[in-house]
Amino acid sequence: MITEKANYLADHFGYDVTIITCIQHPDENNSFYTSNKVKQIKLGFPYFSQYKYKYPKRLWVKYAINKEFRRILTKEVQQLNPNILIGIGHFKADFVCNIECEAKIIVECHEARYFAQSGMSQHQNLISKLFQHFYRKKFFRTIEKKADAVVTLTQGDKELWNKAKRIEVIPNFSIMPIHHTSKCEGKRVIAVGRLSWEKGYDRLIEIWKIVELKHPDWFLDIYGEGELEKDLKDDVVKKNIKNITFHKFTDKISDEYTKSSICVMTSYYEGFALVLLEALRHGVPCIAFNCPFGPSSIIEDNSCGYLIENGNINLFAEKLSTLIENAKLRKVFSEAAIIRAEAFTIDHIMEQWKYLFESLK
Repeated sequence: MITEKANYLADHFGYDVTIITCIQHPDENNSFYTSNKVKQIKLGFPYFSQYKYKYPKRLWVKYAINKEFRRILTKEVQQLNPNILIGIGHFKADFVCNIECEAKIIVECHEARYFAQSGMSQHQNLISKLFQHFYRKKFFRTIEKKADAVVTLTQGDKELWNKAKRIEVIPNFSIMPIHHTSKCEGKRVIAVGRLSWEKGYDRLIEIWKIVELKHPDWFLDIYGEGELEKDLKDDVVKKNIKNITFHKFTDKISDEYTKSSICVMTSYYEGFALVLLEALRHGVPCIAFNCPFGPSSIIEDNSCGYLIENGNINLFAEKLSTLIENAKLRKVFSEAAIIRAEAFTIDHIMEQWKYLFESLK
């Protein structure tokens, strides 16, 4: 999303755009295409070196790293002397707000405030949790006090930033090329995303256990990789579920959407749920838990899919079975899905960014 926005600002609006990447090494290539009109500064800062040390020494090393990082980042920004300065996601957005410069400062949230800087790792010790608690409060206070605008992806998240000076909702977009849309005839359900806790695949396995008993001729294909891969596969075996298959990430995911009749998402939280938008653009009806906050911004309930009460496993399984059993309903939802996705075109979204920049300056 960052590279696509930067490319558009430079190529279509003629903006002078520079991306500062904090950890990326200068010799490391970008993962995504970046326009030759977009400049980039790769600081290659060794942030993860702090994890070589145990507490309490890690806190001192972390302090030293932060101090030096703040100095280098400030120097780079002041040399650029931008009109607009954007802090992305939750990574050091508070540092960006504290840089002395003439720029208007925007903090762009890529995840719901509930979960920003929350330190949800199950392996955190007491010292780390205490540090996280106090830092998190300071982090939000700094942004609310000093950022000229906070941009959220959803209306639900906007409401949590009510102390900020200005809050704007600007959703993401999808530019994935669509060569074919789904006919919604295959007996296949797809899920896409990292195999990590927040994606809620433990809930999806419980749901599919119910659905598979009624529809043993349907299959669930999960595309993703992550730290929970072994645990999830073991859980499928333990529950004696037959029709779940795990796949690695693929650069041909568009083809997989086309082969699927339903897309499911069981996340505990989402920033925007780009996967749902990609599925809708392929004409694939979607079912998702109404978690904070992404799915409700994309799925129109009972039109292009279903929004399910968060955590209601049985209702999710019931609605999934409804779509499985009703081919005509899938077709109706599929047509509505394509229409719904048109609200999230890159041209429409980037005009909102342009208006924000111009209104600030």
